[in-house]
Amino acid sequence: MKASVYIATSLDGFIARENGDLDWLSGGDSAGTGEDYSAGAGENFGFQEFLDSIDTLVMGCKTFEVVVASGQWPYGNKPVVVLSSRPVQIPSRLVETVESQSADPTELVKKLSERGAKHLYIDGGKTIQGFLNAGLIQRMIITRVPILIGKGIPLFGPVNKDILLKHLETLSFPNGFVQSKYAVHE
Repeated sequence: MKASVYIATSLDGFIARENGDLDWLSGGDSAGTGEDYSAGAGENFGFQEFLDSIDTLVMGCKTFEVVVASGQWPYGNKPVVVLSSRPVQIPSRLVETVESQSADPTELVKKLSERGAKHLYIDGGKTIQGFLNAGLIQRMIITRVPILIGKGIPLFGPVNKDILLKHLETLSFPNGFVQSKYAVHE
């Protein structure tokens, strides 16, 4: 089974503000920068190609809540597993494709593999950290947004051991985004 990360961070390594807000990412001048990060209309930074390559998403509860609150559901009919130790409110429009599980990453990968999943999209800070520490992520695509937000939810946290990455490619976009792709060495 292959597990990959596709995520954006501020230049200082945060995936969201402390309260989970992504205003700095969504474009316009909502972050007070004067910059329009949504420039390059129609550019999806390879997200659709990435989404087409995966068959199941695994995300943390907080990430799920942020996506649902945005009013958009970018994952179509792909199966989504929300990791949570507490009950998760799944909107009725998503009950056919979204389920909640309370499992450690290794146990969940085994279950999903038995169901036929071949390529997982891992999303959410703590979820990514847990999968990295369990040695279950093979590829990471990280897009850096040219903004410093100072504090927030970090992409990376403490690791059980050094995790060696192999740089595969870096792309830059007209709006200043820089996207790097890495393979995780086993």
